[in-house]
Amino acid sequence: MINYIAKITIYVNNQEEAKQFWTEKMGFICHEQPMGPNFKWMEVKPNKSTSTSFVIYEKQLMKAQNPNMSVEHPNVILSTSSIETVYNKLKENEVEVGPLQEMPYGKMFSFKDQDGNNYLLREDK
Repeated sequence: MINYIAKITIYVNNQEEAKQFWTEKMGFICHEQPMGPNFKWMEVKPNKSTSTSFVIYEKQLMKAQNPNMSVEHPNVILSTSSIETVYNKLKENEVEVGPLQEMPYGKMFSFKDQDGNNYLLREDK
């Protein structure tokens, strides 16, 4: 059902400073791409063959995008190769799931565990 733990989000005050820390001080590699006006996807990981990475978001931009949300974007992002199947299975298992969304970079939905903690499941393109 779920293939692996894909991404863990880190909320920072400044993406460029975080990029400098993770690449220059920690030796990680960085991948980034635009996600809209003044917003970019930034992902760092130890090397190309590593499956799990950190996604670095600017706190203020996330809050500006979601002003009515009391909880920020989920910190843990899981990956699957069949998102519709997993979405339907979790609903069948009475897991609280958010809407299935299609973004330019893939499909995703959020879900909550028994304590209300938020997670994101993503099918990358």
